[in-house]
Amino acid sequence: QVQLVESGGGLVQPGGSLRLSCAASGIAFSIYTMGWYRQAPGKQRELVATISSGGSTNYQDSMKGRFTISRDNTKNTVLLQMTSLNSEDTAVYYCSGRRSLLPGTTIYWGQGTQVTVSS
Repeated sequence: QVQLVESGGGLVQPGGSLRLSCAASGIAFSIYTMGWYRQAPGKQRELVATISSGGSTNYQDSMKGRFTISRDNTKNTVLLQMTSLNSEDTAVYYCSGRRSLLPGTTIYWGQGTQVTVSS
C-alpha cells in the first residue's frame, strides 16, 4: 500500500520560513520522481517543485529562489524548504510521487498539509 504522509505545515508570519516533509512508503522511492503541489481556496492545484530520481529539480517560476526541494533516499523522504513566505503562499501543500513522466503513469498523492501565511 502506497502512503505519502506530509508534515510540517502550520501558521507562519509573512517573511517567515517553513519546512515541509513527506514520508513515503510502499514505493521504490529512489526511482520515483517526487514533487510538491499546492492548492489555494478556489484555485486549481499547481506545481510547486519536483525532483527526479537523479536529483534534478524543477520549480514554478514564482518559487525559484524562495523554495528548495530535496530528497533523502535513505529515509524515503522529500523535503520542501520554504522561505520569504507571503500570503499568496497560503494553500494546502500536497506531496506526489510518480514512477515515470510518461502519460498514464499513476501519480500518488498525500493527504496534504495546510500552510497559512498571516500576521
